[in-house]
Amino acid sequence: MKKIIYISLLAITAVFTSCELDRSPFTEISADDLFKDPGAAQSATLGNYLFLKGDKGYDGWSDDLHRMSEYSGDNVMISGGTTDALFFFYNYQRTQNNSRNNRFWSNSFKAIVGTNRVIESLTEGSSAEADQVIGENYYIRALVFFQMGNVFGKPYNQGVSNLSIPLKLTSDITDLPDRNTVGEVYDQVIADLLKAEALMNENKSASFATKEAAQALLSRVYLYMEDNTKAIEYADKVINSGRYSLLPSSRFAVMNTLAPAENEEAIFSITLTKDIDIPGTEDWYTIGSFYATIDGVGWGEMYASQTYLELVNKNASDLRKSFIEPQYLLDANGQKIPAVYWVDDTYTYQFRRTTNTGGVITLQDDEITYPLLSETVAGKTQHYFVAATGRQDVTFDFDMDKRNGYPKFFILKASQQENDLHLWSPTVSRLAEMYLNKAEALAKQGATQAALDEVNVLRTRATVPTYTTSTIPVGKSILDVVLEERRLELAYEGHRKFDVYRNGKTMNRKYPGTHLNNSNPFYEIEANNNVIIEFIPEQQILIQPTLIQND
Repeated sequence: MKKIIYISLLAITAVFTSCELDRSPFTEISADDLFKDPGAAQSATLGNYLFLKGDKGYDGWSDDLHRMSEYSGDNVMISGGTTDALFFFYNYQRTQNNSRNNRFWSNSFKAIVGTNRVIESLTEGSSAEADQVIGENYYIRALVFFQMGNVFGKPYNQGVSNLSIPLKLTSDITDLPDRNTVGEVYDQVIADLLKAEALMNENKSASFATKEAAQALLSRVYLYMEDNTKAIEYADKVINSGRYSLLPSSRFAVMNTLAPAENEEAIFSITLTKDIDIPGTEDWYTIGSFYATIDGVGWGEMYASQTYLELVNKNASDLRKSFIEPQYLLDANGQKIPAVYWVDDTYTYQFRRTTNTGGVITLQDDEITYPLLSETVAGKTQHYFVAATGRQDVTFDFDMDKRNGYPKFFILKASQQENDLHLWSPTVSRLAEMYLNKAEALAKQGATQAALDEVNVLRTRATVPTYTTSTIPVGKSILDVVLEERRLELAYEGHRKFDVYRNGKTMNRKYPGTHLNNSNPFYEIEANNNVIIEFIPEQQILIQPTLIQND
């Protein structure tokens, strides 16, 4: 994409971030002359896409959004400290001068001003080409407004009068609006997406906004608003469009290796390309490099959480396990070393190697040998041993490589696109989400069987047993089942934090990780806790004192 001329009109490096404004476009074409060129508006739009992915592929809007949304969920754990500002998203120790937070705000408004300039400069109805370009810019603006609102504003169901983000609807650099309400932001997002849906007319690839991309995002927006009828309507529009199909099981298991253009499930992705966006040693700075070390490249410091592992391991055949790669230790013969592990009352992993003597498996613990016992519970084998302190259930597996005592359960969902070590095109919308949006909306309407039908489509693809109304786990509601499936399917795609809090749930982080090492750790975070939204960057308030800070 970067080999094509891209122009961000009034690419204001400092809109809302500095007193000095860069009014120059990225090329030698002036802003006044730009739209005399028939292709210039499309070039400007490519520049707006660029803000989403970043000039280097790891410094853009989508990179920071992922870290802000995923790291504060319950699917991940960090195995040590870091000086990177991402740590504050992970442990909920908010700060008003977080550099990543500020960059996200800045890149968001750069993209918004770019979209506004294109929208202002073209006339709707002048040509199909112009309408497509205008529609793409409405989509980009809506996406940015929506995700900014999720980061800096409270969930919709906590009150539409709560403050959210400023709605900047012009390219005028002197126009510095104050914060709008949550309700106003949602209204604007819907208006932009409806406009985008009506204007876009080209069947472009998943690297670009399309009518179906707008419909997919509308389904999610309506779901967040708990307008369940509309959420279903727009999910159905995408499902029934005929443009997408769920990946078959064999291809789903390697979904992370597929470029968006090769993924028939992808609706819109922020596309990064091999050798251009992530060249050479820059693999070290990507999202995937923090999740895994591959061929010696990558920090490999953030792993799948204990609670996510327990969920995905409920069914040995679950293909969602394909995106988790345990790092096993090997003995002198290159064989994995049998062991058991568990998490103790202090949320610390405990590993013990085992020995098989005459068919009797024992484990060594504090120089005392315990036999490893087992029983069948609900059709599944549960291993345990009995010590002086009582019974301890364990996972029977193999010994693992560890960092600071934390076993390395590498996450591969953000790596290995096109067999590049840590290349990944962040997913905005894919078809599986549409089934899950429908399922959640149906569950909230009391349509239990219909909700299960949608969930079962994905469970069949993942090769796990489907649900019936009689097999819903005891103590769980149909909504619990749907949200659990959503957690399994959309893990590491930036949904989990918002899914928990918009449903009024409590984020349970009682599992190993350095998020519990602070003097004031958050073991649980309730949906009405102010820490679920980020501070407005302090630098922005210094420039524009009328911006009201979050509590």
